[in-house]
This record gives sequence, structure tokens and C-alpha cells, in this order.
Amino acid sequence: MTSEGKALHILVIPLPAQGHLIPMLDLAHHLSLLLPSLSLTVLSTPTNLPLLHPFLSSTPSASPLLLPLSLPPAFHHVRTLPSPSDVATLIHAYSLLSPDILLWCRSNAPAAILADFFFPWTHHLAADLSVPRLVFYGVGPLLVSIFHRLWLDLPRPADPAALISFPSIPGSPSFSFSHLPSLYRRYVAGSGSPEWDFLRDEMVAGESAWAAVFNTFDALDGVYLCHLKGEMKFNRVFAVGPIHNALDRGGGTDVVAEELAVWLDGSPAKSVVYVCFGSQFTHGMAQGRALGEALEGSGARFVWCVGSDRVTGSDGKLVPEGFEERVKGRGMVVRGWAPQLEILRHRAVASFLTHCGWNSVLEGIVAGVMLLAWPMEADQFLNARVLVEEAGAAVLACAGGREIVPDPEELGKLLAESVNANAFVETRARSVEMGRKAKEAVLEGGSSFRDMEALVAELSELGLHNA
Repeated sequence: MTSEGKALHILVIPLPAQGHLIPMLDLAHHLSLLLPSLSLTVLSTPTNLPLLHPFLSSTPSASPLLLPLSLPPAFHHVRTLPSPSDVATLIHAYSLLSPDILLWCRSNAPAAILADFFFPWTHHLAADLSVPRLVFYGVGPLLVSIFHRLWLDLPRPADPAALISFPSIPGSPSFSFSHLPSLYRRYVAGSGSPEWDFLRDEMVAGESAWAAVFNTFDALDGVYLCHLKGEMKFNRVFAVGPIHNALDRGGGTDVVAEELAVWLDGSPAKSVVYVCFGSQFTHGMAQGRALGEALEGSGARFVWCVGSDRVTGSDGKLVPEGFEERVKGRGMVVRGWAPQLEILRHRAVASFLTHCGWNSVLEGIVAGVMLLAWPMEADQFLNARVLVEEAGAAVLACAGGREIVPDPEELGKLLAESVNANAFVETRARSVEMGRKAKEAVLEGGSSFRDMEALVAELSELGLHNA
């Protein structure tokens, strides 16, 4: 699947957050392989540049456009997101780069802009340049459908437990206000401030795009992809996922990877629970204790990736005192980075206790392991609905952020059953089946393969028109 075409230059504008940036750069890398004539310029802050090196070194046709933000240093680093209440500040700050970007574009003439969906202000940029804007959605289309209605209808219930219904969306889903996307709830709390009002206005205006590119596949999200084509009137919708990771994600050491590989190799097949809640969420002390007790009491083998062991706002540590000694031999605790893809795909891993972030969802699905859903914030409650109620490839383990503490005995029982081949037989079978469909989607003739072909063909036409 390649296309020669004429020279084509695309400006890539990613959100500086690990979960958004990595799949977007993976997409850009794949496009560069399929379109030899493609050249890419990636917008970045100077501080982020070292973290772009894996992409830049493996993608000769790519180069950075470095523009500094007027923000505290913590905002500049791709692995350090601001607190959720500051997201509007970050998005607004990036929009203030528009004059500098426009000036650069006048001299370098990109034929198109590929932007993260959190940057709707780029529709003004594309209009000023009279070039197409492609929007990358590193999230599920149910979230996009929900966002569309939220920004238009602006529900503001006084009771966080109140159900918000979406009858125009397939399946008529309902969610409590507290389970709606965090960004919208922060808007409701902060509306009236210029930055949050800017965000809402831009989200509504920025929904129009020349093309929408989703990191998902038809067997998982086909009904919502069709809905978006009708409800939001997207002219072109390409579901090209799961986007294969082609770049070094970095962040860890070979020692950690080697120790894990040796330990997993020595574990029986389908005997291990993998526990990880992504790169952004931090536990409370009570949650850490409950999870530690559940893992210890389950009797199951496990890998627990805790990120930072230090509990935010506390002098305490997440991993209980003496825990590692008590579970020695059947459990491993990883602090910091863990090679998640390699862990999930190992024959020893049977289940994945996950926060249901979209990248983790797709990685777990491709691995064909049973998913234990613990949604906490952002879009995770929506993703859990797709996994548990629609795909049938997951079981709900818990629901809620730091304020929710599961019963250790009940959670421990679930963890034990997740490695028992005689428990959750149907869910386990659906997990394997969905994994097979995910892999087939990106193979020649699969739904995502065909959409990628169509996307490449459309971009080739842009190159011809730009010649």
C-alpha cells in the first residue's frame, strides 16, 4: 500500500501529552512510509524536542517547528500534563501561537494541517491558509459523539448523580454527570472565565474538518463511526486503528524490561494479572492500601506498575510497607515506566486491570487479554461502557477516581477469578475474538487497512493539486 504522488508537505500539531502525542506520531510515521513524497513538520516546544527524537530519527522526512509557550516549565514537557483544571490554559496558550505558525506557513506552504482534536482553533489557521485540516482523534468515537451533544446542549445538573441521556446517539446511552468527560465538567465549573469560554466556543466551531482520522476499528466502533458521518456531517471519516506502535516509546531501562521478561517467562501461561492505570492518574493512600490488600489476598501472580510510589500530597508511599516481601515470588512491583506492550502480549498474562484510557484499551484488546475495567476520569467511563456493555470483552472492577476505594476482598476475588480459566468464560472468549478482529482490521483487506488506503489516496490527490 504505497503511493508515489507529487511532493506533499503536512504541518502536524499534536497535543503535548503522552497519550495523544505517541499515537499521532505513529500515524505520521506510517503515512511517511506509505507516501514517499510526504514531508512532515511537527510543532513542538523547545523543551519537548528530545522526546521527539525517536520519531525524528526514524522518519527522515520529518522536522520540528520549535515555538516556545508562555507557560510555566511544567507545561512544556510532554510527559507532564497540567492539572485537569489547567487544560483550558494549555489549549488557549497554544492558540496564541497562531500568528507565528501562520507566518511560518506563508513561507513554507504546507498543503494540509493534521491537528489533535483538542486543538479546534486550528480550523481558523487552515481557513486563513485555504488548506484542508485533518483532525486526529486518539480517542473513541463515542466520546466525540458525547462531546458534540454536550457542547451544544450544555447540561448543568445541580446533582452530580443526575443521569444525562443522549437519545440521538446509538443505544441512547446515559451517564451520571460525574461520569461525563472531565473536560466538560471542568468547563461547567469554570465557565465564565475567558479561557474556558474560549475552549467551548472553539470546540463547537472546530468540529468541521476536511477529514477525521480515528485510532479505532470498525468491529469495535462501527456504529459510532456511522453516527458521526450523519450527526456531525464529516465528509471523510477514516478509522485506521489500532495504529501499530512503530517508534521507541522510551522512558524506561533495559534492566526493568529484562527482569520482567525473565519473571514472566518463568510464569505459567495465563496466570498473571497486569495492573496499570496509565501515566497521569495518581492513587490516594486508601486506594493503594486496598489494591495492595486485594493483590496480596488474591493469591494470583501479578505485575503492578505503580508509576511513582510517592502519594501526591502525602509523605506516604503507595505500596504498603512489607508488601513486596510478603508477595515475593508471585508478584512484581514496577516503579516508573513499564514495557506495557511487551507485558500484555506475553503468554503468561491473562488479565489487565486498567483505567480504560484509550491507548491502554486498544493495547489490551490487541493482546486478547481479559480486561478488568476501573474507569476513573476523562473519557474512561465511556470507554468502559463500550468494553463491558457492548463488546463484552471486559468486566467492571470498580468505577471512580481517588474518592472511590474498592472492597479489598471483593477486588481480590475478581483478580483471582480473572486468571481462572473456568471463570468468566464468555468474557474471556469475547476478549480473544475482539483481539482477532483488531489484528484483522489492519491486515490487507481489513477495514482499517482499506481506510488507510483511502486516506493515502486522498492525500495523494492533495499532492497533485499542490504540485
